Amino acid sequence: MPGRDHSEPSEFYTGLVAELYRLLRSSRPDADACARFVTSAREPALELGCGDGDPLIELRRRGLDVEGLDASADMLDRARTRAAAAGLDLTLHHATFESMDVGRRYRSIFFAGPTFNLLPDDDRAAQALARIAAHLTDDGRALIPLFVPPPVPPDRLGAATERVVDGATLRCTPIRSERDEIARTQTTVLRYERVTDAAVETLERPWVLHWYAPGRFRSLVAAAGLDVAAVLGPDGRPAPESAQQLAFVLTRLPQRLS
Repeated sequence: MPGRDHSEPSEFYTGLVAELYRLLRSSRPDADACARFVTSAREPALELGCGDGDPLIELRRRGLDVEGLDASADMLDRARTRAAAAGLDLTLHHATFESMDVGRRYRSIFFAGPTFNLLPDDDRAAQALARIAAHLTDDGRALIPLFVPPPVPPDRLGAATERVVDGATLRCTPIRSERDEIARTQTTVLRYERVTDAAVETLERPWVLHWYAPGRFRSLVAAAGLDVAAVLGPDGRPAPESAQQLAFVLTRLPQRLS
């Protein structure tokens, strides 16, 4: 649709992309790890970037008090449909990370994967961190996984991820990729396709990832009124901040009396 910026997460994950995302994604969120975080940090909890319900639906199935928030209305609709089919109720919020205002605070706020990398620049990240701080209880904790995306290899361009589901051939193909080391962004144009005997549906959208220089994320965290309690690797153990994949555990800074 003219005038819509499909690099924005609220617009990227719509239509055919929302329908195919869960079927073609390269990895699935670790529900056990998310459950351990929520159990440790305590409830109520809020999953940011909950998408179409993974792992949120599984966490609700386990009886955890977890709500979800996402910028894509299409993904939230799919989450509601999946939850209803499972006989579960979900509390879902439609908002961007940097504008959310849901009217309550949480003991645990978490991303199930490095969705924070979808924020395209440091300014948007700073706004999102400030909103996370505003929604944390004084004793709450936030979990933010991050990664540094590797450059897309030339031989990966044009190579499709493909599945056949209910007789339809589904594909996601990286077409071209641009990387800006100064801005710390990588934009990869992805082509989504669904091919049936009756029709061929195709669209292309720019997938933007933004990463953080060592120490830069800490500065953004501090400016938002948060503190870094731990930096963890994929195995859940302490990791150096120079690692390519890590997760920051954040807490609120004590409020100073004026």
